[in-house]
Amino acid sequence: MGIQKRLVGSYFVVICLTVLILEIILNVSVRYYYFHNIEETLMNQAELSASFFQQYFGDQDLEEQSDRLLKGFASHSDAQVQIINVEGRLLQDSNGLQGDLTMTEYIDVQAAIKGQPGSWKGADPNTEEAIYAVSYPLQANGNIVGGVRFITSLTETIHTVKQITVLLIGVGIIVIGIVTLLGLLLSWTITRSIKDLKQAADQMTEGDFSIRVHKRYQDELGSLADTLNMMASRISKSEQLKNDFIASVSHELRTPLTSIKGWAITLKASEVSNQPLFYDGLDIIESESDRLTHMVDELLDFSKLDNGRIAVHFTSVDLTELLQHIGRQLTPRATRQGISLDVKIEEHLPVIQADENRVKQVMINLIENSLKFTGSSGRIFITAHTVPGKVVISVEDTGSGIAETDLENVRQKFYKGDQQASGSGLGLSISEQIIKLHHGELRISSTLGKGTIVQFDLPIE
Repeated sequence: MGIQKRLVGSYFVVICLTVLILEIILNVSVRYYYFHNIEETLMNQAELSASFFQQYFGDQDLEEQSDRLLKGFASHSDAQVQIINVEGRLLQDSNGLQGDLTMTEYIDVQAAIKGQPGSWKGADPNTEEAIYAVSYPLQANGNIVGGVRFITSLTETIHTVKQITVLLIGVGIIVIGIVTLLGLLLSWTITRSIKDLKQAADQMTEGDFSIRVHKRYQDELGSLADTLNMMASRISKSEQLKNDFIASVSHELRTPLTSIKGWAITLKASEVSNQPLFYDGLDIIESESDRLTHMVDELLDFSKLDNGRIAVHFTSVDLTELLQHIGRQLTPRATRQGISLDVKIEEHLPVIQADENRVKQVMINLIENSLKFTGSSGRIFITAHTVPGKVVISVEDTGSGIAETDLENVRQKFYKGDQQASGSGLGLSISEQIIKLHHGELRISSTLGKGTIVQFDLPIE
């Protein structure tokens, strides 16, 4: 069963039960109101009549005065009035019923001749019409001498109650119909959005991430549509980055492999006596092999980081010594490129707990990026200083800088702002993950054409 049918079905059942309960309560209330009003009216008339009898006819014979009493009682009421003696025999009836009838079969009469008001609802024995009767005892000098009985027809009341019941049922049916239509409309608006989401999700499972979900309403399903669209956009972007990465890595791998193979063939064909050519070839093969090794190491590191399998081994690290060593290591390369590499470290840097090899890897990645994008006569500054609770290390260059549109993406895996640049596009992504494993943070700021500053901090324990 679909969501729409379940929603409408549940909604319909709840509304039907609610309307049914209200119908029962209203109908019972209407019946009680009308019948209770009749009982109260008749009881008040009977009580007034009994009080009148006790006050003005208490010392006279009931049977002798019954005709006068009947005329007096009947003149102030539309109901049928009966005078009954203490034995339950009918003395007078405003509708002309013959006397000497025994009325003790009625429970209201039985109650009245025993000194208690009584009421009875039933059918008239002559006309079979529904009637309501109220009897009240008549007292004289503290003794029960008879009773007065008021009888009214319930035909019009029952007819009125039935009309109101039919009206209430009709209103209930209309309410159920309106609410059902509203339920169908509401469920349609919900299921339509869900169908849009499902169709888009089905297309995405087939690999089509260009699809976008139409956002119909500003609700939870609308937010889900936004999320799904954002996910599709990011997946499409990741797919594009992956394709660019594969193309870039294929190119990067092909270049050193071609160089290695070419020099291997050259050396194989050349005479061993040509020593300069021989050693130049070996140097190039070694350099290209190192380049391949570096790229493979980056891919392995990324794979481990992506799967959460990389581990850092914390030891005591002297940052001053480490940073100076890295400066000395990369200064020759910077000199060959005509770039000035300066190391400016605050005195008395604290010894921290870190993975020395990983921190060194991060620094080399950052400096190599600066060397890659800084032209001849440029400068690179390596600085380190302490702030409360941590050491801040910076690599600043005067290179080409990063465009604002690329700045927020450069830390993504496989991303390369300059597609012509060498490398896998993983260096910054790996560096950021390593810093996070050290409970630090990596920050990048750059101005296009003026240079880039990359900072990261390491906590002091």
